[in-house]
Amino acid sequence: MPGLGASFGRGAATSFQEDMQNADCILIMGSNMAEAHPVGFRFPMMARERGAKLIHVDPHFSRTSAMCQQYVKIRTGTDIAFLGGLIHYILLHEKWFKDYVLAYTNAATIIGDEYKDAEELGGIFSGFNEEKRAYDSQGTWHYASEQRGSDRTQADHHMKAESFTERTGSLENPVPDRDPTLQHPNCVLNILKEHYRRYTPETVASICGCSEKDFLRVAQTLCDNSGRDRTSCIVYAVGWTQHSIGVQIIRAATIIQLLLGNVGRPGGGIMAMRGHASIQGSTDVPTLYDLLPGYLMQPSALRDHNTLESYLNQEQPKTGFMANVPKFMVSLLKAWYGDAATRENEFGFRWVPRADDNYSHLACMVRMLEGKIKGMFLFGQNPAAGAPNGKLNRAALKKLDWMVVRDWFEIDTAAFWYKGPENPDPATIGTEVFFVPAAASAEKDGTFTNTQRLLQWHDKAIDPPEDCRSDTWFVYELGKRLKKLYAASTRERDEGLLHLTWDYEFEQPEVLPDGSVSRIEGEPDAQKILMEINGYTVGDHRQVRDFNSLRDDGTTACGCWIYSGVFPEEGDNRSRSRKRTPGVYTSPEWGFAWPLNRRMMYNRASADPEGRPWSERKKYMWWNAEEKRWTGPDVPDFEPTKAPDYRPDPEAKGMAAIAGDAPFIMKPDGRGWLFAPMGVKDGPLPTHYEPIDSPIPNLLYPEQRANPTVERYDVPLNSYSGLTAEYPIIATNYRLTEHYLSGPMSRFDSWLNELQPGMFIEISPELADAKGIEHGGWMVAWNSRGAIEARAMVTRRIQPLTVNGSTVHQIGMPFHWAFSGETVGAIANDLTSISADPNVSMHEAKSFAVDVRAGRLEGAQDIAPLPAAPWPTREQVPETPKSAQPEGQSI
Repeated sequence: MPGLGASFGRGAATSFQEDMQNADCILIMGSNMAEAHPVGFRFPMMARERGAKLIHVDPHFSRTSAMCQQYVKIRTGTDIAFLGGLIHYILLHEKWFKDYVLAYTNAATIIGDEYKDAEELGGIFSGFNEEKRAYDSQGTWHYASEQRGSDRTQADHHMKAESFTERTGSLENPVPDRDPTLQHPNCVLNILKEHYRRYTPETVASICGCSEKDFLRVAQTLCDNSGRDRTSCIVYAVGWTQHSIGVQIIRAATIIQLLLGNVGRPGGGIMAMRGHASIQGSTDVPTLYDLLPGYLMQPSALRDHNTLESYLNQEQPKTGFMANVPKFMVSLLKAWYGDAATRENEFGFRWVPRADDNYSHLACMVRMLEGKIKGMFLFGQNPAAGAPNGKLNRAALKKLDWMVVRDWFEIDTAAFWYKGPENPDPATIGTEVFFVPAAASAEKDGTFTNTQRLLQWHDKAIDPPEDCRSDTWFVYELGKRLKKLYAASTRERDEGLLHLTWDYEFEQPEVLPDGSVSRIEGEPDAQKILMEINGYTVGDHRQVRDFNSLRDDGTTACGCWIYSGVFPEEGDNRSRSRKRTPGVYTSPEWGFAWPLNRRMMYNRASADPEGRPWSERKKYMWWNAEEKRWTGPDVPDFEPTKAPDYRPDPEAKGMAAIAGDAPFIMKPDGRGWLFAPMGVKDGPLPTHYEPIDSPIPNLLYPEQRANPTVERYDVPLNSYSGLTAEYPIIATNYRLTEHYLSGPMSRFDSWLNELQPGMFIEISPELADAKGIEHGGWMVAWNSRGAIEARAMVTRRIQPLTVNGSTVHQIGMPFHWAFSGETVGAIANDLTSISADPNVSMHEAKSFAVDVRAGRLEGAQDIAPLPAAPWPTREQVPETPKSAQPEGQSI
């Protein structure tokens, strides 16, 4: 999540869900937490019981909205306009926490004279290359005291992840030029004021479709509940990430939290709610093409990464904690290649593949459509229905020679060759599909890493039935067979595979909790894998205590440095810990939170520059002068014995260059970044752009409607609507509690299908009247990419908006249905496009343009079942109970 990383230094949730009960205000945007994360939502409810204000800003009135005191309707895709308005309000009314901001952010840092803001250039920032549709961020966004220049080629722009030095900042001077008086016109705070000066309440209301009154109530509530004695939390989920400006939406939230002094403090921070149990884990130990474990950069064929030395020269910041990159990288190589990794062969660095283009999921599906990909392994995904532009994905799958699908059920992607809206003829499809049955979570050992960076171990409760096997077993067996197949190879390209350490067998037969012995042959020992991930000393194979023990000389091995400490000695698997600690902010003995079991990151900021708590009410970590160390209920996210008055030598490197009053140790200057001189590809400050598919012009920048750096794929089956009256209705999608993702598990469950039996589209009574659509009747939604039919849910939960003086209609639809399972229905993703945020290639599925009509598709079958019970008439649809209505709203 570069939006968090560029501002704070790490791309993960700053705190933990239990801490939300300590918030004085919680702003939920881009999330329907009550339905999508109902277990975690109990903590905002506890905060409300203690007097906290809960605010929900969302296009769709949901169960989350009903539990908040304030609800504001908003046009999907306009979040930056709303958040930018909050930034403007904070600055205009002097609501920012001055002592915190001046000490802990780059507000006073001076930006170079070459920088020109989007306000000056009509919606784009300086450094933009129109032909390449890319910024050279290091050219004009730099600090005034820094040298400029970049060796990045244009081809490298297509790599989603920048180098560490580009992503976090390679400041030659960790104490850049600053103006604490804030008089310099190019200091960050003044640039911020100028950039957001037009984000007035009137402008916000005009763009977003909310009322000025509702916006101002949110701004005042958030500011009233932030500062020295009060803190507010922001919660988001995929409602923010799945936009062409998703990273910048999150960046806008980080600016608000830094200005209000809410980062690193109890009841504050930003909770990035992840989509399922181990999404965080799948980015920590990544399934991403451009990252190595622990967010180290994948070597690139497009930069000078020919040797380990040249790689480290570019990936190692001079100052801050990430100056330790050599220790983490060499230890990773030793974990992978064992004794074969020596100083003489650069620890096997040349065996690591170099990425030469964008190989994200969306880009690969387009390549597949073009016939450039021959085979595919599919674990836990369902692109035939769950990926944007499902029609294109299904067409791409037909171009494969083979595909292996591992899942619990025959999901839509496994059945695309004989099922689906296109009524395919199996005889015309050459793709050979291998369906391999997978074990369920209760049928395998391992860890989950949840939304708050928490590793929790789960034991296998029962063996999987028949031929079902765990993903670990499948990958381990595949690796063993590949190593055997290539054993006689003398090709240099195969050396990495042949030298790969691959020894995770059980030392003795596995004993199940009931005392019986497992019958699964070849199942690897998941604890052995976790022990390697934790790290060990090579000489004696003893577990290292944590990542502070890692070395760059080949004497330590570690599979993922951020997890180091989870298994500090044999027999001590800390992810198994289940001790609760009542009465304090944290539960440090429940599982293991990376890094180093810290529950709240950047917690040095919970104390003032002298190390004293900002207030007794919000006391968390502080400097104990007698013991000469940081203390409190958490692990300090700082050097434990570094005094607040420590000042570095001008020539200091690494952590020695970070002052005792600089809490953001992952940044090279130790400060949170309001202005990001690097780390994001589409601007140093968030600015409002319309979605690619939007019938609305950009009211702030008429000449620059959409994100100028957005990833477009102008290929057959993937047209874009753009600014057109042909599709005047704005659509968004969302999930329901009773179903999961695109439905691969939940649509095969009779109980869940009884609770939510069919696909529907929510529309307002006004739109229904205008289009002659009846509640419970059939309706069609379509655009240039496809058409779907579903039952109409006519409801006040979706309301018309007044945008720039005109009425704009929105509709909403769940994305859980497709053509396999006990219940089937229209695929919402057949209407979305493959377009993406330029930073992480995340698709824009939360905002797209359509038109609607009453009736059914021509030749339609009864693919969407009638509900088990008759739908209520429009007159019978209940209004929101008065007790649940947000203050000042009529829903």
